[in-house]
Amino acid sequence: MTAPARRVRAVRLGPRSVAALCLVSAIGVVAFGWPLLAGSASGLAHSQDAPWLFAALLPLLLAVVVATIADSGLDAKAIAMLGVLAAAGAALRPLGAGTAGIEPMFFLMVLSGRVLGPGFGFVLGSVAMFASALLTGGVGPWMPFQMLSMGWVSMGAGLLPGPAVVAPAQAEPGVRGRWRGRRELFLLAGYGAVASVGYGLVMNLQGWPYIGGLASGVSFVPGDPLSANLTRYLAYCLATSLGWDLPRAVVTVVLTLTLGGTVLKALRRATRRAAFEAPVEFVDPAGPAGRS
Repeated sequence: MTAPARRVRAVRLGPRSVAALCLVSAIGVVAFGWPLLAGSASGLAHSQDAPWLFAALLPLLLAVVVATIADSGLDAKAIAMLGVLAAAGAALRPLGAGTAGIEPMFFLMVLSGRVLGPGFGFVLGSVAMFASALLTGGVGPWMPFQMLSMGWVSMGAGLLPGPAVVAPAQAEPGVRGRWRGRRELFLLAGYGAVASVGYGLVMNLQGWPYIGGLASGVSFVPGDPLSANLTRYLAYCLATSLGWDLPRAVVTVVLTLTLGGTVLKALRRATRRAAFEAPVEFVDPAGPAGRS
């Protein structure tokens, strides 16, 4: 009887790493959604310093999360893989420079998170976005929000169902899992489309409070009811970013369906050869005879 297939991951998340990820994600939700979450009577709703406070807080939290994950299981092989993929993602971003939503970076982040797992995916998304910001000169108060959002995108791909990399000792020749082949590509393409649009919607929340007073129909009004501000926010998204978010989703879907199979095979082959879960052993090159 063949043992059940399991997923090989570059980073195994321990309790501390999971706790750190949950904490920074919860604070990130507040950092993005405070205009909609704050009650009309709260001081936060009327504070003009809230976006700057979160912009200063998020980099520190992201650094803590990355350090925690690295301390719990990011070895030299995983760091090398992280460096290569982060550099590739950073190099892909300037190709479209955000023009009309042509951002092939999303395609690579989704596939990498799928193969290498949610822990590695979160670190990869954050580091790749940081590197691309330095490469394109896009450093500003929005950068930590972009890092967190891209970390979520890549981490979410790692949480999708089905084993992404089957351990060689447990793989049964000729057997394909439920989420492999075309079905897996369609799963990733669908997720990539949703994540591409979701990324734009979430990032709009970061910049939306800054435009107060510019246009009464789409600007954030401190202290207004949730329904009124949510209506303005949706109008803001339709007027400003939907023309970029939808093409980004289309590009991600097209690249996933056309190149996804090849890229997934390459990533899985590299992951198997790296043998992240194999214990490190030191062998005397001279052998037993050399020690006698």
